[in-house]
Amino acid sequence: MAGKTRNEASSSRSGGGGSNRGESVVVDVGRRRSTCGYCRSGARTSISHGLWAHSITVDDYQDLLDRGWRRSGSFLYKPEMERTCCPSYTIRLRADDFVPSKEQLRVSKRMQRFQDGTLSVKKQDKINDGPKTSKSSGSSIHHEVSGSAAKGTLAGKDEEKNKVEAFMHYLSDQIDNAVCACTESGEFLCDIQLPKASVKMVLPAKRKLQVEGSEDLLYSSNISFQIAATLRRAQSAEKDVPHSKLSRHNAEEDVSSIAFLPKTIAEKLASSLNHMAKVSGMLIRACNGHINFYSARKGNFLSEGIQIVNGAKESPTGSGSEGGCLKKSSECPQGKRRKLEIRLKRSSFDPEEFALYRRYQIKVHNDTPEHVMESSYRRFLVDTPLVFVPPTGDDTVPPCGFGSFHQQYVIDGRLVAVGVIDILPRCLSSKYLFWDPDLAFLSLGKYSALQEIGWIKENQAHCPSLEYYYLGYYIHSCSKMRYKAAYRPSELLCPLRYQWVPFDIARPLLDRQPYVVLSDFAVLQNGESTPHVPENLMEMQHNGLNEEDANDIDDEEMDDADFVNSDDESDSEANGPTSVEIEDGDVSNVLIGLKRSCVRFKDLQHAFGPSERAYLETQLRRYMRAVGAEVAGRMVYSLG
Repeated sequence: MAGKTRNEASSSRSGGGGSNRGESVVVDVGRRRSTCGYCRSGARTSISHGLWAHSITVDDYQDLLDRGWRRSGSFLYKPEMERTCCPSYTIRLRADDFVPSKEQLRVSKRMQRFQDGTLSVKKQDKINDGPKTSKSSGSSIHHEVSGSAAKGTLAGKDEEKNKVEAFMHYLSDQIDNAVCACTESGEFLCDIQLPKASVKMVLPAKRKLQVEGSEDLLYSSNISFQIAATLRRAQSAEKDVPHSKLSRHNAEEDVSSIAFLPKTIAEKLASSLNHMAKVSGMLIRACNGHINFYSARKGNFLSEGIQIVNGAKESPTGSGSEGGCLKKSSECPQGKRRKLEIRLKRSSFDPEEFALYRRYQIKVHNDTPEHVMESSYRRFLVDTPLVFVPPTGDDTVPPCGFGSFHQQYVIDGRLVAVGVIDILPRCLSSKYLFWDPDLAFLSLGKYSALQEIGWIKENQAHCPSLEYYYLGYYIHSCSKMRYKAAYRPSELLCPLRYQWVPFDIARPLLDRQPYVVLSDFAVLQNGESTPHVPENLMEMQHNGLNEEDANDIDDEEMDDADFVNSDDESDSEANGPTSVEIEDGDVSNVLIGLKRSCVRFKDLQHAFGPSERAYLETQLRRYMRAVGAEVAGRMVYSLG
């Protein structure tokens, strides 16, 4: 019977072409509480239902998306909308109906001008990336200031700030070059990914005048501490590595205590940077593990330093230097074209992608370097439970297949952005995007969204069912996530009946309350443009939540380890209308996986005692309400 049941379940997951698309196997982790990355309340106010997916078919995951689920790596989660602090509505757009706004058209034209070589550097510096960057300085400030004198003052400050940032990028690049040189010479391990440098300005209050009285400390980097930690981890994970690989000069010494000390690493890097000191006129010294940059003379050294950035374009060695290649191209003469390539590849770990991700998280989201780990990156953006479906050539699957992909944006051979996406039977689901902070002026977040929408339109000829662009979650109380609604006309998923409601209908409702059963008001779409909300009905649906801004997060990194189980809580529903659509009935058809066999619960329940059976039935009802009766009958609910 078990074999027969497995065959029936597998056939129900076959695609339109008749080929088997694999099997979905999940472990139910139940209701979970965690801290919220949007409202930053500090308490465990984010409540969701979680599943750990060993594997999942593209058809099952498509159906889960249409019930409000998302994934972070192999962990699937669905907010419990009545209870969670920041209700998250799935938002989508029919690609054929998309009408670009003036701003979105400007983004496309800006990229075209950048490729043509007609976008001047001065204009680039004043263009802000909008909602996908956590920094709001730049051109937006100029629009808020009246008076030409005030504008001129701010423009001067912005220009000086841009020069400082450009010079710190230059210093970071030089340190990275020094790290590469030490690696190639055998000073450091050559088979691991070392962190990238970050240089910070030393505030005047913290600057220490040297004994001679003629040297000012201007910039500093703590990269030696990060490299030391990375080398120690690598050495502990691979104790059999020959000492000659770790340090050519210290082969007879204790590697972990000498060669891996931040002080030793800083001295090696400072020595390697001596060539730059001669060019720049700066003094570079190692001090207690820090690499310090001093001005050897008084005066406005900053302007001289910026000249070095412009005049030393040839100093970065190859494409390994962060920013070196792109700085040369961004300062090319008018009319010189740049080549943009968009490459689609199946999800896998790529060191170049990770280096870009790391830089993006540190520069844009202000993550500390020690928190941007390769392991968390793999877990968040590389690992996927989706079973890949190859192209069939019968108009049911696009040429790339179905599954998880990374869409790379490459300018003149250099990776500048990566979009993490899932391509499913009815949609392209955008999961995350990370980009080169030096290219914020190109608004790559908006540009990539336009490209993904265009990709759907192009591939409908190969797969007519591929119609929609899913932008993840929309949180109305989070102002920095409202940019998603700019891709019009969009729809939000009703959190109770799972019907799609036009955003223009949902918006005035969400202005009143964070949680709304949207389908109750869907009938208004043919009526007034600003629907009247019955006061008593809104009060029935949910008590109000505080509306607070949150950081701009595409899809928050989530993991089972980040949660606290709260399945022992009461399962009573919040006050308000309940839907007849909620599956709270017979769980006998749920597919159970036990000891490598698959059987329906109705064929297995006799194997449990009364108390065990009652407990399992409670868990299965909650699971079925979350995933739906149809999906619960297809996916394998693993018990071990």
